[in-house]
Amino acid sequence: MCTPDIPGTTLFDGTQARKGYALNKMCYSFNSAENRAEFLEDEDAYCERYGLSDEQKRVIHERDVLGLIAAGGNVYYLAKFAGILGLDVQDLGALQTGMTKDEFKAKLQAYAN
Repeated sequence: MCTPDIPGTTLFDGTQARKGYALNKMCYSFNSAENRAEFLEDEDAYCERYGLSDEQKRVIHERDVLGLIAAGGNVYYLAKFAGILGLDVQDLGALQTGMTKDEFKAKLQAYAN
């Protein structure tokens, strides 16, 4: 299967899904307020519980959303982590595209019209 090369974009494919399984599983756990609180109480222990790689732990600690995508994170699961940081999916889209949130929202609105 041929996949397009989109500069600056990490394609979430089967390889990335396998790479990010533990990370995405952990982020999914943040659907629970109790788990979010436990993560904030001891991030290292929480990351260890889910078996994150050293790279995944590093980008979690750095709050590097683009690094999390490169480390196998799926944006829909990462949205759970981003919520802990006070970010929403539009913030993530802006980060991915190098735009401000307002620029990203305007681009989305332009596509809708």
